[in-house]
Amino acid sequence: MAGHFDLTDLQLIVHIGDWHSLTRGAEKTHLSLPAASTRIKNLEEHFGTQLLYRTSQGVTLTPSGEALTRHARTVMRQIEQLRGDMQEFARGVKGHVRVLANTTAMTEFMPAVLSRFLAAHPDVNVELRERLSYLIVRAVAEGSADLGIVAGYTADQNLQFIPYRKDRLVVVTPAGHPLAGESAVAFADTLGNDYVGLSEWSAIHPFLLQAAAALGRTFKFRVEVGNFEAVCRMIESGVGIGVIPESVALRYARGLNVAIVPLIDDWALRELQICVRNRDALPAFARELLDMLVADVPEREK
Repeated sequence: MAGHFDLTDLQLIVHIGDWHSLTRGAEKTHLSLPAASTRIKNLEEHFGTQLLYRTSQGVTLTPSGEALTRHARTVMRQIEQLRGDMQEFARGVKGHVRVLANTTAMTEFMPAVLSRFLAAHPDVNVELRERLSYLIVRAVAEGSADLGIVAGYTADQNLQFIPYRKDRLVVVTPAGHPLAGESAVAFADTLGNDYVGLSEWSAIHPFLLQAAAALGRTFKFRVEVGNFEAVCRMIESGVGIGVIPESVALRYARGLNVAIVPLIDDWALRELQICVRNRDALPAFARELLDMLVADVPEREK
């Protein structure tokens, strides 16, 4: 078996896969063609399998070559992340916490906690991104996020879940809307109305599309806007109705002429949880942010 392989080998196989050409792969990796050929031969000897199909039209990856390329791309992304992290250390930033959260946690619960955390830690950066819950679970399991805040998950053998908050979704309507006088309503009974919602980048947008699809129904947002305040103002103006978190609705209802109607669907009441791979193995800064999030939960929700 040949000796070790290195990052240049991984870059080479990625470039060959991108260009379907050993010559272009060599050029992009800044190697001569003979040197590139030798590296591929050594890789094939190392793994004991053929990596390339060679034809008169060029080269294509074998199944094992495709598998190696997928792993190589992952390694190269991790190397880029490592470089970025090291650059932050060089600039004096000593810590980096990666957090993924759903729409409600992003807009309602994270801002106040992050403000206190960052004020206490000027040498730490927090990368906060919004995702759907199943994507958050996957990212935490794969190690691309330190913390995740999700709804609707209770068990995963590879992750730990810590109870966090309760999140109730409600219907918001214009004050004079036919639904405004209802004590509660089923989501299915709202789907004949025009909807106002957040843009498709938000986690709540595809969640509602999936809820409608589960009923065998389809609907489109008549208007898509960038934040909950704009949703509520559009609703007040009579453009349509919307489904948003109750805490958001209560805040904006104080200053707007809208009505709030509870949803009777089981999924409308969601238990938010923080997920981590291993609480005790978290980096110190991530563990401290986790503790601050848990401590921020009001007694009535614990």
